[in-house]
Amino acid sequence: MTGAAHRLAALAETTFGGSLPVRLRTWDGAETGPADSPLVVVHSRRALRRLLWKPGELGLAQAYVTGEIDVEGDLAAGLRAMWSAARERNLHAPRLSLTGRARAAGTAARLGAVGPPPAPPASQARLRGALHTRSRDRAAISHHYDLSNAFYRLLLDETMAYSCGYWAGGGPEFTAADAQRAKLELICRKLGLAPGARLLDIGCGWGSLTLYAAERYQARVTAVTLAREQAAYVDEQVRERGLTDRVNVVCQDYRDIIGGDYDAVATVEMGEHVGDAEYPAFATALHRMVRPSGRILVQQMSRGSVAPGGGAFIEAYIAPDMHMRPLGETVDLLETAGLEVRSVESLREHYVRTVAAWHRTLEERWSDFVALVGEETARVWRLYLVGGALAFEERRMGVDQILAVRPTATGHSGAPATPRDWYPGLDRL
Repeated sequence: MTGAAHRLAALAETTFGGSLPVRLRTWDGAETGPADSPLVVVHSRRALRRLLWKPGELGLAQAYVTGEIDVEGDLAAGLRAMWSAARERNLHAPRLSLTGRARAAGTAARLGAVGPPPAPPASQARLRGALHTRSRDRAAISHHYDLSNAFYRLLLDETMAYSCGYWAGGGPEFTAADAQRAKLELICRKLGLAPGARLLDIGCGWGSLTLYAAERYQARVTAVTLAREQAAYVDEQVRERGLTDRVNVVCQDYRDIIGGDYDAVATVEMGEHVGDAEYPAFATALHRMVRPSGRILVQQMSRGSVAPGGGAFIEAYIAPDMHMRPLGETVDLLETAGLEVRSVESLREHYVRTVAAWHRTLEERWSDFVALVGEETARVWRLYLVGGALAFEERRMGVDQILAVRPTATGHSGAPATPRDWYPGLDRL
Protein backbone atom coordinates (compact mmCIF):
# COMPACT_ATOMS: atom_id res chain seq x y z
CA MET A 1 0.00 0.00 0.00
CA THR A 2 1.35 3.45 -0.93
CA GLY A 3 2.09 5.57 2.15
CA ALA A 4 1.02 9.16 2.67
CA ALA A 5 4.56 10.40 2.02
CA HIS A 6 4.58 8.94 -1.49
CA ARG A 7 1.20 10.45 -2.35
CA LEU A 8 2.29 13.84 -1.07
CA ALA A 9 5.59 13.70 -2.92
CA ALA A 10 3.82 12.92 -6.18
CA LEU A 11 1.40 15.80 -5.67
CA ALA A 12 4.21 18.21 -4.71
CA GLU A 13 6.25 17.27 -7.78
CA THR A 14 3.26 17.99 -10.02
CA THR A 15 2.50 21.26 -8.23
CA PHE A 16 6.06 22.61 -8.10
CA GLY A 17 7.19 21.24 -11.45
CA GLY A 18 10.10 19.18 -10.08
CA SER A 19 11.07 16.53 -7.58
CA LEU A 20 11.23 17.38 -3.90
CA PRO A 21 14.70 18.51 -2.73
CA VAL A 22 14.08 17.09 0.77
CA ARG A 23 13.18 13.77 2.33
CA LEU A 24 9.60 13.49 3.51
CA ARG A 25 8.11 11.52 6.43
CA THR A 26 4.40 11.51 7.21
CA TRP A 27 2.27 10.70 10.25
CA ASP A 28 1.88 7.07 9.13
CA GLY A 29 5.65 6.50 9.25
CA ALA A 30 6.09 6.39 5.46
CA GLU A 31 9.20 8.07 4.00
CA THR A 32 10.35 9.05 0.55
CA GLY A 33 12.91 11.32 -1.07
CA PRO A 34 16.71 11.53 -1.20
CA ALA A 35 18.24 9.76 1.79
CA ASP A 36 21.00 12.35 2.25
CA SER A 37 18.63 15.34 2.24
CA PRO A 38 17.12 17.24 5.18
CA LEU A 39 14.10 15.40 6.61
CA VAL A 40 10.75 17.19 6.66
CA VAL A 41 8.22 15.54 8.98
CA VAL A 42 4.49 16.07 8.48
CA HIS A 43 3.05 15.24 11.90
CA SER A 44 -0.60 15.93 11.17
CA ARG A 45 -3.17 15.83 8.40
CA ARG A 46 -4.10 19.30 9.61
CA ALA A 47 -0.97 20.61 7.88
CA LEU A 48 -2.38 19.47 4.54
CA ARG A 49 -5.59 21.35 5.20
CA ARG A 50 -3.57 24.50 5.75
CA LEU A 51 -1.72 24.00 2.48
CA LEU A 52 -4.95 23.35 0.61
CA TRP A 53 -6.40 26.63 1.81
CA LYS A 54 -3.12 28.61 1.87
CA PRO A 55 -0.79 27.03 -0.71
CA GLY A 56 2.75 28.34 -0.65
CA GLU A 57 4.87 30.10 1.95
CA LEU A 58 2.11 31.21 4.32
CA GLY A 59 0.53 27.75 4.60
CA LEU A 60 3.93 26.16 5.21
CA ALA A 61 4.78 28.77 7.82
CA GLN A 62 1.48 28.26 9.62
CA ALA A 63 2.05 24.52 9.71
CA TYR A 64 5.61 24.98 10.97
CA VAL A 65 4.88 27.42 13.80
CA THR A 66 2.06 25.20 15.07
CA GLY A 67 4.32 22.13 15.00
CA GLU A 68 2.24 20.33 12.38
CA ILE A 69 5.34 20.28 10.15
CA ASP A 70 8.90 20.08 11.42
CA VAL A 71 12.43 19.71 10.09
CA GLU A 72 14.65 17.16 11.78
CA GLY A 73 18.18 18.43 12.28
CA ASP A 74 19.36 21.73 10.86
CA LEU A 75 16.45 23.97 9.80
CA ALA A 76 18.84 26.23 7.87
CA ALA A 77 20.07 23.24 5.84
CA GLY A 78 16.48 22.36 4.98
CA LEU A 79 15.61 25.88 3.85
CA ARG A 80 18.89 26.21 1.97
CA ALA A 81 18.19 22.96 0.09
CA MET A 82 14.74 24.18 -0.92
CA TRP A 83 15.99 27.59 -2.08
CA SER A 84 18.86 25.97 -3.96
CA ALA A 85 16.54 23.56 -5.72
CA ALA A 86 14.17 26.36 -6.61
CA ARG A 87 17.01 28.22 -8.31
CA GLU A 88 18.78 25.31 -9.97
CA ARG A 89 15.70 23.40 -11.12
CA ASN A 90 13.52 26.42 -11.67
CA LEU A 91 10.84 25.14 -9.31
CA HIS A 92 7.94 27.55 -9.45
CA ALA A 93 5.65 28.70 -6.69
CA PRO A 94 2.33 26.86 -6.65
CA ARG A 95 -0.27 28.43 -8.90
CA LEU A 96 -2.99 25.86 -8.80
CA SER A 97 -5.57 25.83 -11.58
CA LEU A 98 -9.06 24.52 -10.96
CA THR A 99 -7.87 21.13 -12.20
CA GLY A 100 -4.83 21.29 -9.95
CA ARG A 101 -6.93 22.23 -6.96
CA ALA A 102 -9.30 19.38 -7.71
CA ARG A 103 -6.38 16.92 -7.92
CA ALA A 104 -4.97 18.26 -4.65
CA ALA A 105 -8.37 17.99 -2.99
CA GLY A 106 -8.69 14.41 -4.25
CA THR A 107 -5.31 13.47 -2.78
CA ALA A 108 -6.25 15.19 0.48
CA ALA A 109 -9.55 13.29 0.58
CA ARG A 110 -7.76 9.95 0.13
CA LEU A 111 -5.43 10.94 2.98
CA GLY A 112 -8.30 11.96 5.24
CA ALA A 113 -7.22 15.61 5.32
CA VAL A 114 -10.29 17.36 3.86
CA GLY A 115 -12.01 19.91 6.04
CA PRO A 116 -12.66 23.59 6.67
CA PRO A 117 -9.71 25.98 6.78
CA PRO A 118 -7.90 25.80 10.13
CA ALA A 119 -7.90 29.02 12.14
CA PRO A 120 -4.71 31.05 11.75
CA PRO A 121 -2.22 30.52 14.57
CA ALA A 122 -2.56 32.89 17.51
CA SER A 123 0.84 34.42 16.76
CA GLN A 124 -0.27 35.71 13.34
CA ALA A 125 -0.83 39.47 13.08
CA ARG A 126 -4.37 40.74 12.74
CA LEU A 127 -4.41 44.35 11.58
CA ARG A 128 -7.38 46.49 10.65
CA GLY A 129 -7.85 49.76 8.84
CA ALA A 130 -6.29 51.41 5.82
CA LEU A 131 -2.62 50.82 5.09
CA HIS A 132 -0.19 53.11 6.97
CA THR A 133 -2.75 55.09 8.90
CA ARG A 134 -1.35 56.15 12.27
CA SER A 135 -3.48 53.64 14.16
CA ARG A 136 -2.58 50.73 11.86
CA ASP A 137 1.14 51.60 11.94
CA ARG A 138 1.03 51.70 15.74
CA ALA A 139 -0.62 48.27 15.78
CA ALA A 140 1.93 46.86 13.31
CA ILE A 141 4.86 48.12 15.39
CA SER A 142 3.27 46.92 18.62
CA HIS A 143 2.78 43.40 17.21
CA HIS A 144 6.54 42.94 16.90
CA TYR A 145 8.30 45.33 19.23
CA ASP A 146 5.93 45.14 22.20
CA LEU A 147 6.29 41.37 22.48
CA SER A 148 7.92 42.22 25.83
CA ASN A 149 11.12 43.84 26.98
CA ALA A 150 11.94 40.60 28.82
CA PHE A 151 11.92 38.71 25.51
CA TYR A 152 14.34 41.12 23.84
CA ARG A 153 16.60 41.21 26.92
CA LEU A 154 16.85 37.43 26.56
CA LEU A 155 17.54 37.56 22.82
CA LEU A 156 19.84 40.55 22.46
CA ASP A 157 23.20 41.40 24.02
CA GLU A 158 23.73 44.06 26.68
CA THR A 159 23.53 46.90 24.14
CA MET A 160 19.89 45.99 23.36
CA ALA A 161 20.60 46.92 19.74
CA TYR A 162 18.10 45.17 17.44
CA SER A 163 19.71 45.97 14.09
CA CYS A 164 22.70 44.92 12.02
CA GLY A 165 26.02 45.04 13.87
CA TYR A 166 29.38 46.01 12.39
CA TRP A 167 31.83 43.10 12.65
CA ALA A 168 35.02 45.12 12.66
CA GLY A 169 36.99 42.35 14.36
CA GLY A 170 37.54 38.97 12.77
CA GLY A 171 38.56 36.82 15.71
CA PRO A 172 36.31 34.71 17.96
CA GLU A 173 36.93 37.12 20.83
CA PHE A 174 34.99 39.82 18.93
CA THR A 175 31.43 39.34 20.21
CA ALA A 176 27.98 40.36 19.02
CA ALA A 177 28.00 43.14 21.63
CA ASP A 178 31.35 44.34 20.25
CA ALA A 179 29.82 44.40 16.76
CA GLN A 180 26.92 46.51 18.01
CA ARG A 181 29.20 48.98 19.80
CA ALA A 182 31.31 49.25 16.63
CA LYS A 183 28.14 50.00 14.65
CA LEU A 184 27.04 52.68 17.12
CA GLU A 185 30.49 54.28 17.08
CA LEU A 186 30.56 54.23 13.28
CA ILE A 187 27.16 55.94 13.10
CA CYS A 188 28.25 58.65 15.54
CA ARG A 189 31.45 59.25 13.56
CA LYS A 190 29.60 59.42 10.25
CA LEU A 191 27.17 61.92 11.77
CA GLY A 192 30.06 64.01 13.08
CA LEU A 193 28.62 64.20 16.60
CA ALA A 194 30.30 66.49 19.13
CA PRO A 195 29.42 67.58 22.68
CA GLY A 196 26.14 69.50 22.66
CA ALA A 197 25.13 68.37 19.16
CA ARG A 198 21.38 67.88 18.73
CA LEU A 199 20.54 64.38 17.45
CA LEU A 200 17.11 63.12 16.45
CA ASP A 201 16.90 59.31 16.67
CA ILE A 202 13.78 58.23 14.74
CA GLY A 203 12.72 54.68 15.58
CA CYS A 204 15.10 54.54 18.54
CA GLY A 205 14.35 50.94 19.54
CA TRP A 206 15.61 50.19 23.02
CA GLY A 207 17.82 53.24 22.90
CA SER A 208 21.19 51.78 21.96
CA LEU A 209 22.18 54.71 19.72
CA THR A 210 20.46 57.31 21.89
CA LEU A 211 22.28 56.18 25.04
CA TYR A 212 25.62 55.72 23.26
CA ALA A 213 25.49 59.18 21.67
CA ALA A 214 24.48 60.84 24.94
CA GLU A 215 27.12 59.06 27.03
CA ARG A 216 30.11 58.85 24.69
CA TYR A 217 29.57 62.04 22.67
CA GLN A 218 27.59 64.18 25.15
CA ALA A 219 24.99 64.75 22.45
CA ARG A 220 21.52 66.07 23.26
CA VAL A 221 19.17 63.41 21.88
CA THR A 222 15.47 63.29 21.10
CA ALA A 223 14.51 59.61 20.89
CA VAL A 224 11.30 58.74 19.05
CA THR A 225 9.51 55.38 18.97
CA LEU A 226 5.97 54.13 18.38
CA ALA A 227 6.41 51.15 20.72
CA ARG A 228 5.35 51.82 24.31
CA GLU A 229 7.49 49.00 25.72
CA GLN A 230 10.55 50.50 24.08
CA ALA A 231 9.80 54.02 25.30
CA ALA A 232 9.40 52.75 28.86
CA TYR A 233 12.71 50.88 28.67
CA VAL A 234 14.65 53.85 27.28
CA ASP A 235 13.11 56.18 29.86
CA GLU A 236 14.24 53.82 32.62
CA GLN A 237 17.77 53.62 31.21
CA VAL A 238 17.97 57.41 30.89
CA ARG A 239 17.08 57.84 34.56
CA GLU A 240 19.44 55.09 35.75
CA ARG A 241 22.38 56.53 33.80
CA GLY A 242 21.76 60.12 34.85
CA LEU A 243 21.06 61.35 31.33
CA THR A 244 17.77 63.17 31.90
CA ASP A 245 19.41 66.49 30.98
CA ARG A 246 20.57 65.12 27.60
CA VAL A 247 17.82 62.72 26.45
CA ASN A 248 14.13 63.26 25.77
CA VAL A 249 12.11 60.12 24.94
CA VAL A 250 8.93 60.61 22.90
CA CYS A 251 6.41 57.88 22.08
CA GLN A 252 4.84 59.10 18.86
CA ASP A 253 4.58 58.73 15.09
CA TYR A 254 7.41 60.28 13.09
CA ARG A 255 4.77 62.28 11.20
CA ASP A 256 3.93 64.10 14.43
CA ILE A 257 7.50 65.25 15.15
CA ILE A 258 7.55 69.03 15.36
CA GLY A 259 10.54 71.32 15.18
CA GLY A 260 13.75 70.84 13.30
CA ASP A 261 17.19 72.34 12.99
CA TYR A 262 18.81 69.18 14.36
CA ASP A 263 22.53 68.84 13.77
CA ALA A 264 22.04 65.17 12.89
CA VAL A 265 19.21 62.73 12.28
CA ALA A 266 19.48 58.93 12.44
CA THR A 267 16.94 56.34 11.46
CA VAL A 268 18.19 52.79 11.91
CA GLU A 269 16.07 50.09 10.23
CA MET A 270 12.87 52.06 10.65
CA GLY A 271 12.38 53.19 7.05
CA GLU A 272 11.20 49.68 6.08
CA HIS A 273 8.04 50.34 8.12
CA VAL A 274 7.19 53.67 6.48
CA GLY A 275 5.50 52.27 3.38
CA ASP A 276 6.05 52.72 -0.34
CA ALA A 277 3.64 55.57 -1.03
CA GLU A 278 4.64 57.35 2.18
CA TYR A 279 8.43 57.25 1.70
CA PRO A 280 8.74 60.46 -0.38
CA ALA A 281 7.04 62.37 2.46
CA PHE A 282 9.34 60.62 4.96
CA ALA A 283 12.41 61.72 2.98
CA THR A 284 11.02 65.27 2.85
CA ALA A 285 10.54 65.18 6.63
CA LEU A 286 14.18 64.14 7.10
CA HIS A 287 15.23 67.15 5.01
CA ARG A 288 13.04 69.45 7.11
CA MET A 289 14.27 68.13 10.46
CA VAL A 290 18.01 68.63 9.88
CA ARG A 291 19.69 72.04 9.70
CA PRO A 292 21.53 73.17 6.56
CA SER A 293 24.90 71.33 6.38
CA GLY A 294 23.59 68.84 8.95
CA ARG A 295 23.85 65.10 8.39
CA ILE A 296 21.37 62.23 8.13
CA LEU A 297 22.17 58.54 8.46
CA VAL A 298 19.68 56.00 7.17
CA GLN A 299 20.43 52.33 7.89
CA GLN A 300 17.87 50.37 5.92
CA MET A 301 17.19 46.97 4.43
CA SER A 302 16.68 46.58 0.70
CA ARG A 303 15.12 44.06 -1.62
CA GLY A 304 14.59 43.58 -5.34
CA SER A 305 11.66 45.29 -6.99
CA VAL A 306 9.92 41.96 -7.67
CA ALA A 307 9.63 41.18 -3.94
CA PRO A 308 9.37 44.48 -2.06
CA GLY A 309 7.80 43.08 1.09
CA GLY A 310 9.27 40.70 3.57
CA GLY A 311 7.35 37.76 2.10
CA ALA A 312 4.13 36.14 3.24
CA PHE A 313 5.59 34.79 6.49
CA ILE A 314 7.41 37.97 7.54
CA GLU A 315 4.42 40.16 6.75
CA ALA A 316 2.02 37.89 8.63
CA TYR A 317 4.13 37.20 11.72
CA ILE A 318 6.99 39.69 12.10
CA ALA A 319 6.69 43.01 10.30
CA PRO A 320 3.23 43.60 8.85
CA ASP A 321 3.01 46.19 6.08
CA MET A 322 6.78 46.51 5.69
CA HIS A 323 8.17 47.63 2.35
CA MET A 324 11.68 47.40 0.96
CA ARG A 325 13.00 48.60 -2.36
CA PRO A 326 16.28 48.40 -4.27
CA LEU A 327 19.00 50.57 -2.74
CA GLY A 328 19.19 52.84 -5.77
CA GLU A 329 15.52 53.75 -5.47
CA THR A 330 15.95 54.81 -1.85
CA VAL A 331 18.96 56.94 -2.78
CA ASP A 332 16.89 58.58 -5.52
CA LEU A 333 14.04 59.33 -3.10
CA LEU A 334 16.41 60.93 -0.60
CA GLU A 335 18.05 63.09 -3.27
CA THR A 336 14.67 64.04 -4.76
CA ALA A 337 13.80 65.40 -1.29
CA GLY A 338 16.79 67.75 -1.51
CA LEU A 339 19.39 65.73 0.37
CA GLU A 340 22.83 64.94 -1.03
CA VAL A 341 23.97 61.34 -0.56
CA ARG A 342 27.66 61.31 0.40
CA SER A 343 28.33 57.68 1.29
CA VAL A 344 26.71 54.27 0.92
CA GLU A 345 28.11 51.23 2.72
CA SER A 346 26.74 47.72 2.37
CA LEU A 347 26.44 45.69 5.59
CA ARG A 348 24.85 42.60 4.03
CA GLU A 349 27.44 40.07 5.22
CA HIS A 350 27.47 41.75 8.63
CA TYR A 351 23.77 40.94 8.98
CA VAL A 352 24.41 37.25 8.32
CA ARG A 353 26.68 37.18 11.37
CA THR A 354 24.37 39.37 13.45
CA VAL A 355 21.29 37.23 12.86
CA ALA A 356 23.32 34.05 13.38
CA ALA A 357 24.32 35.34 16.84
CA TRP A 358 20.66 35.97 17.75
CA HIS A 359 19.76 32.51 16.50
CA ARG A 360 22.46 30.88 18.62
CA THR A 361 21.08 32.62 21.68
CA LEU A 362 17.57 31.42 20.82
CA GLU A 363 18.67 27.80 20.52
CA GLU A 364 20.96 27.86 23.55
CA ARG A 365 18.19 29.28 25.74
CA TRP A 366 15.26 27.60 24.01
CA SER A 367 13.54 26.45 27.18
CA ASP A 368 13.72 29.99 28.61
CA PHE A 369 12.13 31.44 25.47
CA VAL A 370 9.37 28.82 25.48
CA ALA A 371 8.64 29.48 29.16
CA LEU A 372 8.44 33.22 28.44
CA VAL A 373 6.41 33.42 25.21
CA GLY A 374 5.23 29.86 24.47
CA GLU A 375 6.44 27.31 21.93
CA GLU A 376 4.49 28.73 19.00
CA THR A 377 6.06 32.18 19.26
CA ALA A 378 9.48 30.63 19.85
CA ARG A 379 9.05 28.64 16.62
CA VAL A 380 8.03 31.83 14.80
CA TRP A 381 11.32 33.38 15.85
CA ARG A 382 13.35 30.30 14.91
CA LEU A 383 11.89 30.37 11.40
CA TYR A 384 12.32 34.15 11.19
CA LEU A 385 15.98 34.18 12.22
CA VAL A 386 17.01 31.18 10.16
CA GLY A 387 15.18 32.44 7.08
CA GLY A 388 16.47 35.98 7.56
CA ALA A 389 20.11 34.91 7.76
CA LEU A 390 19.69 32.92 4.56
CA ALA A 391 18.05 35.84 2.76
CA PHE A 392 21.07 38.05 3.50
CA GLU A 393 23.54 35.25 2.77
CA GLU A 394 22.02 34.56 -0.65
CA ARG A 395 21.56 38.26 -1.52
CA ARG A 396 17.80 38.11 -1.59
CA MET A 397 17.94 40.97 0.92
CA GLY A 398 20.51 43.65 1.64
CA VAL A 399 21.13 46.32 4.26
CA ASP A 400 23.03 49.57 3.85
CA GLN A 401 24.13 52.67 5.72
CA ILE A 402 23.33 55.76 3.66
CA LEU A 403 24.90 59.02 4.81
CA ALA A 404 23.30 62.16 3.42
CA VAL A 405 23.58 65.88 4.08
CA ARG A 406 21.33 68.88 3.63
CA PRO A 407 23.49 71.29 1.65
CA THR A 408 23.20 75.02 2.21
CA ALA A 409 21.79 77.30 -0.47
CA THR A 410 25.34 77.87 -1.70
CA GLY A 411 26.12 74.15 -1.84
CA HIS A 412 28.16 73.82 1.36
CA SER A 413 27.78 70.25 2.65
CA GLY A 414 29.61 70.33 5.96
CA ALA A 415 30.81 66.79 5.20
CA PRO A 416 34.44 65.67 5.37
CA ALA A 417 36.31 65.30 2.11
CA THR A 418 37.34 61.75 3.03
CA PRO A 419 36.05 59.14 5.50
CA ARG A 420 39.49 58.49 7.00
CA ASP A 421 38.32 59.17 10.58
CA TRP A 422 35.35 56.79 10.50
CA TYR A 423 36.98 53.39 10.84
CA PRO A 424 40.20 53.37 12.94
CA GLY A 425 39.92 51.46 16.21
CA LEU A 426 36.43 50.04 15.73
CA ASP A 427 37.77 46.55 16.42
CA ARG A 428 39.02 47.63 19.85
CA LEU A 429 35.88 49.23 21.33
